[in-house]
Amino acid sequence: MIVGVPCENYPGERRVALVPAIIPNLTKAGLEVVIEAGAGTYAGYLDDEYSAKGGKILPERAEVFRAADIVVQVLCYGSNDRTGQADLPHFRPNQTLVGFLRPFGARETLHEIAACGVTTFSVELMPRTQSMDALSSMATLAGYKAAVLAADTLPRIFPMLTTAAGTITPGRVLIIGVGVAGLQAIATARRLGAVVSAYDVRPAAKEQVLSLGARFVELPIEAKDAQDARGYATAQGEEFYRKQRELLGDAVAANDIVITAAVIPGKKSPVLVTKEMVARMVPGSVIVDLAAERGGNCELTRGGETIVEHGVTIIGQFNLASTVPYHASQMYARNLTAFLLNLVKDGNLQFNEADEIHRETLLTRNGEIVNARVREYLGLPELAAESKGA
Repeated sequence: MIVGVPCENYPGERRVALVPAIIPNLTKAGLEVVIEAGAGTYAGYLDDEYSAKGGKILPERAEVFRAADIVVQVLCYGSNDRTGQADLPHFRPNQTLVGFLRPFGARETLHEIAACGVTTFSVELMPRTQSMDALSSMATLAGYKAAVLAADTLPRIFPMLTTAAGTITPGRVLIIGVGVAGLQAIATARRLGAVVSAYDVRPAAKEQVLSLGARFVELPIEAKDAQDARGYATAQGEEFYRKQRELLGDAVAANDIVITAAVIPGKKSPVLVTKEMVARMVPGSVIVDLAAERGGNCELTRGGETIVEHGVTIIGQFNLASTVPYHASQMYARNLTAFLLNLVKDGNLQFNEADEIHRETLLTRNGEIVNARVREYLGLPELAAESKGA
């Protein structure tokens, strides 16, 4: 079978789905790899490096799609709502597509993808299997970049310094939402010298926060069923969020930087920082909203933009992982390779309904959206058993 790597065509996307170093692992499994010329250039991986590892360079995008039995991308149509639709004519029935597909996005987009007859596996749906969990890999990088971006924007330094000109007090950082991105933001801010505190609705997060040397902000409210079976935070009622915002106000006002990373899979992100809370922050303070793509945790966030309100800089930048494309591509490629090696046996794709990884990530097949969680989210009826298999 042939694995194809086209150039990413989302504007500004610099990552690439596979890097040269992993090609020998795929070759040993009986897979051939073809790459569109220049696919890895913006991430720092040149065509000659792919060729040296056994990859074949093809000059045109269409050639990659024609040759490939399995197409791997970072942002597939669905995640790529700007230019991804242009790929649809290239797909053919029974071809396989693996990448970020935004399965809890627009129903119309998922139906368009399904109608091509392509079998798709959405990496967002991956069970939290460390070697294959691309969502966590990218969240790690987003958390790191959020802290670095905030430090670069703040008009003061993070660490405490004692100098001949006097003592400089350390910067204060509050992280709201202690998932993978939040934990990495804590660790990075701490390494930069800031005094860090963090809050999360999940009681289990406290131990993780303390282990990184940060202070855990405890509020006198308790969430019901705070996390799901996969460890993600669950949505709460509006009364809970109202009380939460009321209690968080003082913590937000006391910090120079607030990084929000409260994302609930398949739902709009809860508003945790109101415009009134922003107004209480010291001018020059910074908010980095990692939930901007899902509506934002800050009421004033504008997705994809950086704005200043009440003297506070609010950063709603999307796709932070793409700003460190070399390592983002390396991590993503390792995740995809682990998945492909699990999915392909003796050079052939062998879908196994009993395998949780296969079952949970399969999104479309034979013209249908077949993933049970996604169908439930979209309000579609349950499929007959014979329609689900591969």
